Amino acid sequence: MMKHDANVHKRFLDYRERHVYFGRNMRMLDYAEFAKLDEEHRALEKMGDDRDDDDEARLRVLTIALLMD
Repeated sequence: MMKHDANVHKRFLDYRERHVYFGRNMRMLDYAEFAKLDEEHRALEKMGDDRDDDDEARLRVLTIALLMD
């Protein structure tokens, strides 16, 4: 069983709430899927100006998948 980080868990609950309104046409991610994508999203955000075009494109995909847009 995956250990739940309190901050990731809160972001996951926020994601689920947003999904009700904005993600109806998308499959809802489970916690493990969300946590993996959230970790990647946060790492890319942390890179800031060091992101290249591929990183920017991936960040955009993750932002949409995590309903953070």
